[in-house]
Amino acid sequence: MKKWSSLLFFCSLVIASHAAIRLPAVISSNMVLQQQSTVKLWGWSAPFEKVVITTSWNNKADTLKATNNANWQTTVQTPAAGGPYTITIWGSNTPTPIVLENVMIGEVWVCSGQSNMEWNYYNKLADIKEELPACYNNNIRFFHIPKTTATNPQDDCAAKWTVCDSNTLKFFSAVGYFFGKKLNKDLNVPIGLINSSWGGTPAEVWTPDALVNNDAELKNAATKLKANGGWPITPGYTYNAMINPIINYNIAGSIWYQGESNTETAASYGKLFTTMIDSWRKAWGKEFPFYYVQIAPFKYGSPLIGSLLREQQTKVMAHPQTGMVVITDLVADTTNIHPTNKHDVGARLANWALHDTYKKEGFAYKSPMYKGMEIKKGKAYISFDNAPAGLLSTGKTITEIYVAGADQQFYPAEAKIENNQLVVWNKLVKEPVAVRYGFTNTAVGNLFGKEGLPVNPFRTDSW
Repeated sequence: MKKWSSLLFFCSLVIASHAAIRLPAVISSNMVLQQQSTVKLWGWSAPFEKVVITTSWNNKADTLKATNNANWQTTVQTPAAGGPYTITIWGSNTPTPIVLENVMIGEVWVCSGQSNMEWNYYNKLADIKEELPACYNNNIRFFHIPKTTATNPQDDCAAKWTVCDSNTLKFFSAVGYFFGKKLNKDLNVPIGLINSSWGGTPAEVWTPDALVNNDAELKNAATKLKANGGWPITPGYTYNAMINPIINYNIAGSIWYQGESNTETAASYGKLFTTMIDSWRKAWGKEFPFYYVQIAPFKYGSPLIGSLLREQQTKVMAHPQTGMVVITDLVADTTNIHPTNKHDVGARLANWALHDTYKKEGFAYKSPMYKGMEIKKGKAYISFDNAPAGLLSTGKTITEIYVAGADQQFYPAEAKIENNQLVVWNKLVKEPVAVRYGFTNTAVGNLFGKEGLPVNPFRTDSW
């Protein structure tokens, strides 16, 4: 009898240990929760287990019961930015409560894309190396999701929240860090950054597979992706493993730097990109802001594919709550697909967020954009949006500008700035029909708004 009692006791301990409450990686000590909002807390336990959650910012205890599927979920209201706080989670089958410590309340952003978002200290970025001696900041937190794929949506990932210091920063996205650093400085609130990026990945892998495979145009483009690098190309694979595990986690918005791997199928990129954005917003259940970086000038193998991709990215700005950073002026070497200036990229993304999301004023954040063209006496007069103070050129002549007549033959153009317009002509083109500026793979133009941001590359034709 004694033997059976001991066995039953041992079995009960085993059952209890397996039934103990388990949390997803993104719900942990050092995390940042979105301020002044309803946030989800969730996890797994024994079926129908009683779970009690206490948050230190209001000392309120919420009680719930797990489902028959051995999972649970609840919501809590967060206060204005601040911390650190604790969250205590206790279960009726869990002998020792789980205590989440050093929890901050602030603003949470997802940083995603391919290598230009992924690049960090170990890619020999000088601007990150310079940050290391004084980078410690308890009000900036990192959650770095490792490269993972899955054929089906996953509910967890192998990552953890860490405080920004000289060790954790080395592994984190440089663009994401500089974005978060500026938000932290200008908003004076804690910033949580979730990095989910993978060099070389096309946008298809960040999009739920059904949305690609059930659309004839997107499916056809996906079949042209080439498996010749150390990254996945199958639609949905990184979405399943690196995005789906965090969709319950409330965020303020997302920043994105990607597109180089989709240049061979640029024509469908706008549709693919907006499909991806909408799928993320649907998964999170909110139309959060989505700010992205236009790909940089680079010497691609096929003519114009970089320009066509940038054109598609420009068109996506018509999609609700999006914004695009132009970086043609931040490229020192057009044979390097990874421009090394990540500081200014992150800062420009932050300016979009500061203005459009956080309603800050007093600075330029939009690049001048082509508005319209008028032909008068053999010259093209180009007008722009987002150039309230007018234009300027950083050289004696305006470069990377071409003009064509009805024969569609482009010639290098002369150009001047006149009354906040760009006047373009060439003696060989008696009747101008089309103008292109910066519309080559490698073009690094020298035309800016007087506020300091580069004019977005454009063409007036659709040839």
